[in-house]
Amino acid sequence: MIFLLKKIHNIWNIKDLRKKIFTTLWLLLIYRFGAYIPIPGINPSGIKNFIDNLNIGSKGLVQILSSFTGGAFNRASIFALGIMPYISSSIIVQLMCIIIPSLNKLQKEGETGKKQIHYITRLLTICICLIQAPIYLISLTGKFMPFYSSNLYKSIYLLDINTFNGKLFFCILGVFVLTSGTLFIMWLGDKITDNGIGNGVSIIIMSGIIARFPDAITKEIIDKIYIGNKGIIILFFEFILWLLVIFFSIMIVQSVRKIPLQYVSNYKNLKLTTSIIYKKNHNYIPLKMISAGVMPLIFSQAIMLFPLTFYNYINNDKIKNFFYIFHDIYGLYYNITIFLLVIILTFFYTKITIPVNNISDDLKRNGGYIPKIKPGIDTAKYINKILFYITIPGSILLGIIAILPSIIFRLGVTRNFSLFYGGTSLLIVVGVILDIIQQVDIHLLNNYYDVLMMTTKNR
Repeated sequence: MIFLLKKIHNIWNIKDLRKKIFTTLWLLLIYRFGAYIPIPGINPSGIKNFIDNLNIGSKGLVQILSSFTGGAFNRASIFALGIMPYISSSIIVQLMCIIIPSLNKLQKEGETGKKQIHYITRLLTICICLIQAPIYLISLTGKFMPFYSSNLYKSIYLLDINTFNGKLFFCILGVFVLTSGTLFIMWLGDKITDNGIGNGVSIIIMSGIIARFPDAITKEIIDKIYIGNKGIIILFFEFILWLLVIFFSIMIVQSVRKIPLQYVSNYKNLKLTTSIIYKKNHNYIPLKMISAGVMPLIFSQAIMLFPLTFYNYINNDKIKNFFYIFHDIYGLYYNITIFLLVIILTFFYTKITIPVNNISDDLKRNGGYIPKIKPGIDTAKYINKILFYITIPGSILLGIIAILPSIIFRLGVTRNFSLFYGGTSLLIVVGVILDIIQQVDIHLLNNYYDVLMMTTKNR
């Protein structure tokens, strides 16, 4: 506790770091305020009643869709699309850079190439918004993602959209507002990255997830206190389990397999024609157990949500019945499918994001090698082998984290609080907090060296 207070005191005494933290908090406050502003023509209380009357499986689906927007999605807010179109375009551009040679070449052109890639990502973000915004608005004016009740539908709107002109005006205005909202969130993210602390986009996503936490934990406490003494004991063990899951997630995120390296340089003797071999200090290649991060979770959930979005628009009864068994995110079939998808996508994403051959070529070019392994093809095969062995347990553990909220919910934890026991939400929060702590430590270390240098100079 004393160490924590001392660290807070050191952070407060560094003017630049203090300014960055306040800038970050101020920009996040603007983002949270925008998440409560509804799309023009939408009745917020009507949307709330609509969500409250959905069944359990539907509510879980809406919670997943809303998890990255801090509730803006299920409030029909101007930030309803959130930062996800930008995330989607970043993933697409990243994959395109691997597949398309010209983009791959552009990516290696230093700062100029990165700026052009960033520009392409922004353009693609606008295109994705122009596709997602109409789908979202049509869902509001028709069948809501994809669960729908005609009695509740009538209370959602403040304007009359029964006419063609009313629907057209609502859709055009809505597309403009939702696209502008996403672009504004991107701008906030860039400002946080430039003037704040940490990665702006990641912090915005984390803030949306954490925004749901007070309400979730309050409902859980009230639900268990209502039961009596037995409920309080259950609540205690729930919190112990939750802390263990967080600790488990941190261990998985931080787990690294270090492959030792040696570097050899040839120095020509001035008097002799022979070369002297000089071995530098040992180094290593860090390979994370989960190199893919949260991307397999995001991809697998996107795959599962895509057919459900168009469920009510399918006319074939056999296809509808097939997709119906996957509609409940707390159901057996949904979770088995998610578990298998996460494992498969973890291997796929690890394979395309870690350039094993490039690592091997760079080592050979710089005089580096793995002890007892020949440079070149043998090195690439060895790294691939190690990567495969550490990805097997990593993918299984990631799959368990993905389905853990459903297991916890079945054990009696309330729906909202169970989402914090695993899944994409927990891993994103853990990853971003660890990144922020690392950046704060770097600022503190730099300040320490600056003070030390000034002291030494004055002496």
